[in-house]
Amino acid sequence: MFRNGAANFCARQALSLQRIEAHDGAHATRIVVRLSTRPRRLIRQTRSVQTGSSFEPLRPPSPASLGKPRAAREFKRSRKWGRRLLILSVITGTIYVIDSQAFASGIGRSLRTFGTGLLVALDYKLNFRAEPITGGTIEDLHMRSAERLFDVLRTNGGLYLKIGQAIAMQSAVLPPEFQKMFARMFDDAPQDEWRDVEKVIRKDFGGRSVEDVFGVSFTGEEGKGLMERRARASASVAQVHWARLPDGREIAIKLQKPEIAKQVGWDLWAFKVVMRVYTWWFDLPLYSVVPFITERLMLETDFEAEAKNSEMMRDLVNSEPSLKGRVYVPKVYPEFTTRRVLVTEWIEGVRLWDKGATSGRWLGGYGNGSPGVLGAHLQFSQSDLEAARRELRENPMKEKLKPDRESWKGRTGKGGLGLSKIFKWGVVHCDPHPGNIFIRRLPSGKAELVLIDHGLYVYMSSKFRHQYALFWKSLMTFDNETISKITEQWGIKAPDLFASATLMRPYEGGDGSTKSNIMKDFKGKTPSERHYEAQQRMKQGIREILSDEDKWPQELIFIGRNMRIVQGNNQFLGSPVNRVKMMGNWASRSLFQDRNLPWRERMANMWRHLLFKTFLFATDVAFYTFKLRQWLGWGGGMEDEVEARMKDMAKDFGVELQHEIFEG
Repeated sequence: MFRNGAANFCARQALSLQRIEAHDGAHATRIVVRLSTRPRRLIRQTRSVQTGSSFEPLRPPSPASLGKPRAAREFKRSRKWGRRLLILSVITGTIYVIDSQAFASGIGRSLRTFGTGLLVALDYKLNFRAEPITGGTIEDLHMRSAERLFDVLRTNGGLYLKIGQAIAMQSAVLPPEFQKMFARMFDDAPQDEWRDVEKVIRKDFGGRSVEDVFGVSFTGEEGKGLMERRARASASVAQVHWARLPDGREIAIKLQKPEIAKQVGWDLWAFKVVMRVYTWWFDLPLYSVVPFITERLMLETDFEAEAKNSEMMRDLVNSEPSLKGRVYVPKVYPEFTTRRVLVTEWIEGVRLWDKGATSGRWLGGYGNGSPGVLGAHLQFSQSDLEAARRELRENPMKEKLKPDRESWKGRTGKGGLGLSKIFKWGVVHCDPHPGNIFIRRLPSGKAELVLIDHGLYVYMSSKFRHQYALFWKSLMTFDNETISKITEQWGIKAPDLFASATLMRPYEGGDGSTKSNIMKDFKGKTPSERHYEAQQRMKQGIREILSDEDKWPQELIFIGRNMRIVQGNNQFLGSPVNRVKMMGNWASRSLFQDRNLPWRERMANMWRHLLFKTFLFATDVAFYTFKLRQWLGWGGGMEDEVEARMKDMAKDFGVELQHEIFEG
């Protein structure tokens, strides 16, 4: 009765009725809630709450009822690795900043080199066999290795590009996959920003500005010279800018890229480490030639040494009647030359690889030659000066101030020019590729060859020069006894193969013992087995050639490079000259013109030279026979025939040669 009255009272007051039923069994409390604003059917909800004692409204549980406290998680392992990661990130970032600022990314470039070198070495160690472990063929192995090496050399730039160009030239030793990939190494390298190369001039000239050193103005100031801040050409080590001095002389300013000085030490060290590892890993005496190569490459970054080479070659050319007026070496201005800055006269010419411009019809007028030949002053009119000042205002930092001077090409622009001294001097230009040779037309209508870039030179001793000249003459006369004697002195055990490599054509005067022994071992083997066996033989041949460091002349590395480039140049132009005859002729001449020999020996060599000249007539017959076939469209020139025969000979050994090194 009492409960019914209380319920009615709550309903009339629009209040909620809560009925709580506590149950102490198993520490559980059941709560029943009913909310209502008027009498209605009760809605029940239940939930269970774990407690340590009976429930008391609006009163928190006691600490004792909550149980034993637990320690907070400290995440010790995560915090430890987090600290390590943070420290590693700070150290790595610091090293990266120091490397990029102080060493021009030399450390990073070296690590990239080591990683790629190790990957290539592992790939060859696993898959250089008749049936590669990972599948494919040996050609596939060469191709992916060439791609990896090309990418790292091109990405690193600097001296690595020089190494890549050297690889591109060695098609007689390396697989064709390497040469096909590395032919692009001759493309122009990216040029540095002006603000970076300007610092080189300031540092090398005691803080003086470019305007002060060369007397130029970048605003077209009256009485001042002009200079282009955008490079006309960019190579691996330096870039070339055009300038006109206040006295009217036009000059080529070769500026070493500022990062080279910081990178060269790291680059050569990385090169030495990689070659040392490869020497041990592949059991090849490669490291024996590394000191000589690094010394040459280091000298190539010294422009004062390049200036001396250039002046020496200029004097030698001018002193040789047969070359004077046919070969030209630009003048060097020593007052503007430092270890990183080289200034020479500007040359207006056509690069050797521009076949259209060198062989096209001359439209410059009778009795005229290329601008600047025979010491002529390069024309720079008042209108040219006004155009240059306008260009400075409209296109700062990207100006083109030098006049084109291409009127000789005619209105259509399709006109053209209409158009080796190792043995005598012992001074070898080791980088005569088409980009380093200009062609100019003389007023007489004859061609003049201009040699630039004299950084990579080799100086031969008198003894080695005499040996090399005698070796070349013996190749022409099939004097196998002398060839064997000289190659034995050089520590070479396969004279006929070395003779073919020197001539850049098959040598047919040997006994063929090396070839016959190899071909005997090839019988009954599949093409892949022959290919693998041949490259194993090549590896053994390299080991035999380089094993005796005391005998083997290291100059042959760069002389062979020179010979390869000259052969490529001649073939590229369609074999216009009898290269083999010219080399043999100069070799024979040097033997009686050598002032270090006694008079009696010189006179004997002169008589032998006269007899040798009659022998060379036979090579002329062959040369002009090929020229006639080429003119009639029945075949290529002499160098093309030589290449075809070299390829046939190489295929007998399971090796494919690729010779078109400058195409494209």
